[in-house]
Amino acid sequence: MLFDPLRSLEAADLTCGEVRLDYLAVPHREGLRAACAADTEIWGTLYPVSMVGADFDRWWEREFTGPRILFAVLYLGQVVGTTCYLNLAPHDATIEIGGTYLAPSARGTRVNDAMKRLMLAAAFAAGARRVEFRVDAINMRSRGAVAKLGGHLDGILRAHRVTWTGRLRDTCVFSVLADEWPAVRDRLDTILRG
Repeated sequence: MLFDPLRSLEAADLTCGEVRLDYLAVPHREGLRAACAADTEIWGTLYPVSMVGADFDRWWEREFTGPRILFAVLYLGQVVGTTCYLNLAPHDATIEIGGTYLAPSARGTRVNDAMKRLMLAAAFAAGARRVEFRVDAINMRSRGAVAKLGGHLDGILRAHRVTWTGRLRDTCVFSVLADEWPAVRDRLDTILRG
């Protein structure tokens, strides 16, 4: 099957319970700005870019220029974060899920599990062979979340990125393969039912 995430996503239902993924658009902008401003400390420690204050507007303009599929994460109808598909590689049938931020009000809930369930299902339905997650090595919460859903730690890219603060970041690369997806899907479904 040809890996074509754009065509497949047009028909995908990106709703799971109270969580919905909308293609990121201007109507989400101020809600996302408020969600990002809810936790100013996190931007200086765990993210490669800043999305608060004037940096939010720069991020917004830059994000729409690259080859990515951006989403607003809505919970109970309110914007609580953002996520995207990036590093689309049709020839290799691989895609990355990343650029994810959730406001403090959505952390520790099932929002992340539902969001990842939706995105993984859509990627594999589109013909992906491999879905990647790249996580800052010091971000133990995100590393734990990807491991909990069944992501396999493939390795750590040492001194991989320079963050907006100048910190040199090591990046953990996780993956889920197409033949692992049924077990991962079942695990997520169990978590979401719990």
